[in-house]
Amino acid sequence: MFQSFSEPSSPEQGPPRLAALRKEMLAAGVDGFIVPRADAHQGEYVAERDSRLAWLTGFTGSAGYCVALRDKASVFVDGRYRVQVRVQVADVFTPVDWPEVTLGDWLTEHVAPNGVVGFDPWLHTVSQIRDLEATTPSVTLQRTENLVDRIWEDQPDPPASHAFVQPVDLAGEAHKDKIARLATALGPARCAVLTLPDSICWLLNIRGDDLPRTPFMLGFALLHAKATVTLFVNPEKLAHLGGHLGPMVDVAPVEDFLPTLSKLEGPVQIDPKSCPVIVADTLREAGAAMIEAQDPCALPKACKSAAELGGTRAAHLRDGAAMARFLCWLDQQPVGSLTEIDVVTQLESERSATNALRDISFDTISGAGPNGAIVHYRVTEKTNRTVEHGLLLVDSGGQYVDGTTDITRTIAIGPAGEEERRAFTLVLKGMIAISKLRWPKGLAGRDMDVLARAALWENGMDYGHGTGHGVGSYLSVHEGPQRLARSNMVPFMPGMILSNEPGFYKEGAFGIRIENLIVVEKAPALPDQTVPEMYRFETLTYVPIDTRLIDTGLLTEAERNWLNAYHAKVLARIGPLVEGDVSTWLTRACAPI
Repeated sequence: MFQSFSEPSSPEQGPPRLAALRKEMLAAGVDGFIVPRADAHQGEYVAERDSRLAWLTGFTGSAGYCVALRDKASVFVDGRYRVQVRVQVADVFTPVDWPEVTLGDWLTEHVAPNGVVGFDPWLHTVSQIRDLEATTPSVTLQRTENLVDRIWEDQPDPPASHAFVQPVDLAGEAHKDKIARLATALGPARCAVLTLPDSICWLLNIRGDDLPRTPFMLGFALLHAKATVTLFVNPEKLAHLGGHLGPMVDVAPVEDFLPTLSKLEGPVQIDPKSCPVIVADTLREAGAAMIEAQDPCALPKACKSAAELGGTRAAHLRDGAAMARFLCWLDQQPVGSLTEIDVVTQLESERSATNALRDISFDTISGAGPNGAIVHYRVTEKTNRTVEHGLLLVDSGGQYVDGTTDITRTIAIGPAGEEERRAFTLVLKGMIAISKLRWPKGLAGRDMDVLARAALWENGMDYGHGTGHGVGSYLSVHEGPQRLARSNMVPFMPGMILSNEPGFYKEGAFGIRIENLIVVEKAPALPDQTVPEMYRFETLTYVPIDTRLIDTGLLTEAERNWLNAYHAKVLARIGPLVEGDVSTWLTRACAPI
């Protein structure tokens, strides 16, 4: 099993650890200290060594932060984690709804004028601190050592896995060609600082096992305008690469990263949204001019090559067949005979049976009944529920060498109630609206997110997360810069993979989410089209949607036609990959409505 079911949170440890942190705050002469979820690379997943927020507070979500003051402490979480945080943290920590309440507003209210709040400059980006300083003129933000590290006596060692090659037939472009292509786009910059591990792994066509669920090797890099790269990583991590990196990549120990920065002559390009403050500080002290621009790998990585898309399609067919086998098995089990852990175990075994699974792409969400309303629920031996009559939400994915998958299906366990069927159908209407959309070139996620919510809004309902996130190619299941969300302004471009996952959650009762992965492609011109260029989505995920949960009277004819056409494609593409009972089940599950 890739997934374990141990309890990751220890709320009872929160009070003594907070007390110890406050002693360090007093010794450091600060009135508060900020503890983010992020590590120096600003990724969603962090190594055990960097899980400071979870260690201090007990909160294990993938985003958020804690602010500890001498008389109060708060944990800031977004809409995905507001149920979870109340379960995981002790009452010495007060949950705060973020971003509705900003960190700047909270500090201004709770820190006395001229108060000093410390932060680790490795763990906060240039943009984060700049924005925070602008909104907290009465508070002094002070760079400090990491005060949590001072009290974490058994802090794990940094990860030290070996990197491995991502073959060019899957990447679609040799890394020397990527380096040359991106170097020419640096403009006046003599080099660009790369701190995101997915950017470095994508650029160099390598992967690693430094983090759970994401095939990353952690390190830093400089992309030089002369079409070379300096890679800062512990050299033993590269022992299995042979001559892959070649003469255009120089390798230096990670300890040389800041000393090398201090010797650079500008201009140096940094991405303020991902670059740690300490990097900018080091360049500034060295007198090197800085140019702020987006990570040069971000957009090229997001726009998948033909080889990456081909691999992704193959991975989704393989994954779709595994899902069909799982859903068939699930329907055969008597109501009340399974637990949430049984569901996770069976699904992972079906993916493992492909003999191609490298890892799951995130911990499977198996939420029965009220647990389905916890958006990022992770079942443990303590929380494990029996799957009784009602709804079961299963959100899961696989990491295959040719692609990354992510799919959510909400399944009826026994007869579904009218309330559940109505809510499910409204969510489905939003998912279909995105799936069948055509739009003019230049639009972004903020222009489309409303379509997924319109049917819910008309009925006074909504969900507290974005409609979709970017997805990598055997990289992170959550990838930027594209998102299908009200806050995202990055225009969608061909080759970008996104999730399409509207939902609805009734706390204490049930949760609903329906998710497919989709990819942006050019739309064929219509006979009377006046817009110069239009795009559309190709669906990548082919797994039946539970028609037992649909109130067909709420669907338009166009929506019904889309669903029937989708299920016909599922049957045509997945049908040849399954047999026996699964084939029979799939035919029934894909029957027109």
